[in-house]
Amino acid sequence: MSKAMSLAGRIALVTGASRGIGAATAKALAAEGVHVILTARSAAELERVEDDIHQTGGTATLAPFDLAEPDAVARLAAAIGERWEKLDILVICAAFLPPLMPVSQIEPKGLSQAVTVNVLATQALIAAFDPLLRKSDAGRIIGLTSSVGSKPRAYWGAYAASKAAFETLLDCHAQETEKVSEVRVAIVDPGATRTQMRARAYPGEDPQTVKPPEAVAQRIVALLNGDFATGHRERVEDTR
Repeated sequence: MSKAMSLAGRIALVTGASRGIGAATAKALAAEGVHVILTARSAAELERVEDDIHQTGGTATLAPFDLAEPDAVARLAAAIGERWEKLDILVICAAFLPPLMPVSQIEPKGLSQAVTVNVLATQALIAAFDPLLRKSDAGRIIGLTSSVGSKPRAYWGAYAASKAAFETLLDCHAQETEKVSEVRVAIVDPGATRTQMRARAYPGEDPQTVKPPEAVAQRIVALLNGDFATGHRERVEDTR
């Protein structure tokens, strides 16, 4: 088992931090004294999250960029390494949901984007930030997945395939680093959560019937505050 870590004074990078679970997680970490590096494509939306963090006494740095852009991750890692020399926490929230349709009709463009954002960018993040996470005395990676990654569902083939690959990358990395570093990896399935992505997937659903992103964020913070073995997996249930 890994040792519990104190979050105050840590440095965290949160992808997909402009809204939803990513934004909620960034705010929750900042409330614990973590300096949060906010990444997403929209600078304007990131600025709103940063304002919320500053208004509650937290600190954050904006790093708007597109995960699909070649070399963007490497450039960000170089900048973070130059400024802070390490990274304590990497939370991978960014994901792309292609249109839901039968496997026989999957559009190549949507599948390609899902693979790029959900799989290739994940490997790029691991590769670029592994040296910085190893410099931390308690490096942590939290990857947000979906139940369809391990339990495939009709019409979700493109997204499910990308999330299955996403989970495999994180599981393999957990095993590869377990004996040689303090880095610990966890995969979290947020379950039904009130996000824009879920609204696109379930347009007829009343958003008030599912938990808010803040519930998932609090569970992530609790996980980071606690003691978990690398390769840990869990689903966040609605306890309202």
